Amino acid sequence: MSASSTTPAQTLDADAVRREVPILAREIYGKPLVYLDNAASTQKPRAVIDAVATFYETTNANIHRGVHRLSQEATDAFELARERMRAFLGAAQHEEIIFTRGTTESINLIAASYGHANVGAGDEILISHMEHHSNIVPWQLLCEQTGAKLVVAPITDDGDIDMDVLASLLGDRTKIVSVGHVSNALGTVNPVAEIGRLAHEVGAVFVVDGAQGAPHGAVDVRALGADFYACSGHKMYGPTGIGVLYGRRELLDAMPPYQGGGEMIRTVTFEKSTYAPVPAKFEAGTPNIAGGVGFGAAAVWLQSHGLEAIERHEADLLAYGTQRLAEIEGLRMIGTARRKAGVLSFVLDCAHPHDVGTILDREGVAVRTGHHCAQPVMERFGVPATSRASLGLYNTRADLDALVDALQQVREVFA
Repeated sequence: MSASSTTPAQTLDADAVRREVPILAREIYGKPLVYLDNAASTQKPRAVIDAVATFYETTNANIHRGVHRLSQEATDAFELARERMRAFLGAAQHEEIIFTRGTTESINLIAASYGHANVGAGDEILISHMEHHSNIVPWQLLCEQTGAKLVVAPITDDGDIDMDVLASLLGDRTKIVSVGHVSNALGTVNPVAEIGRLAHEVGAVFVVDGAQGAPHGAVDVRALGADFYACSGHKMYGPTGIGVLYGRRELLDAMPPYQGGGEMIRTVTFEKSTYAPVPAKFEAGTPNIAGGVGFGAAAVWLQSHGLEAIERHEADLLAYGTQRLAEIEGLRMIGTARRKAGVLSFVLDCAHPHDVGTILDREGVAVRTGHHCAQPVMERFGVPATSRASLGLYNTRADLDALVDALQQVREVFA
């Protein structure tokens, strides 16, 4: 993640943040909720809940096409959200922000539109071994449809991309390089700016899966050298079913439409249709308007707490959690890269991850168990699944203490 504009002295009061997130006051099986599944989906602050509710209560109408007052207000609210996401990601123009259903659809959009227009038989698409399925399968489909080849850069035992091998795999045939900003399964923070530089040296377009990067600190898509950057609302304390694709304007202008329908057209006749300029060209039909408004509110909420402060807070939690988990007999960490975001993936020698997750749940501790939509990562480390505790800005050291106490309960059960 890059530097933000917040003052270095700003600190995060996690207890105050928690009071802004209503669901964290819940009890699970009579115990306080300890929510450590943020990489799957984050909980929502009151600011986001209120933004969505207020839209539906006071402003709800379809956008861009109506002349009546509600439609104009709804359009203004949606376009304000687009501007907020532009500012959050550091894009140069609001036209470079495309609203989608999430990171998955954003990557599929790139593959279907840019990919089919620019990738052919014998060309290569380079990804890494640590990618989420959403950054694997769309490229596999494109390769099957075009005759291109999917090339995979390996990862080390610590969970880093092997940069020497990655560099050696780049060449004249490489048309697209697509990597995750942060691994959802390992927590590795990838050197995306360096990978982008290497991609551009061979003339490739650089795609960043930012689903796990954008929630954890400041992002500047231009400083990263990203030609495309995708992120999801629900992983950034915003609503589900909404996401953003950033794309460089000249690339978006040249790309064919992804879907056809209302809003994305300029003219339609039975003989021929012409298309609207970006961003409308890629936003066919009625979008998730309230979701977009909520996503914009989430971006403002994150910025209000200081993006550098969030990074420092989560780094402290990661270090503390790593230290505490080392106390658990028979626990092995999966993913020990030097640069990590707030992901603690592990296996216990005495219990399957699904059993671990079930027992933790009875203690009020919510973690994710399974392959985390990253089956090649599990294969690389020789495990069927892991338990994953993933951190957010509202988590505290007390949450990690509760996790450790619950894991001791697991060991007692299986002793």
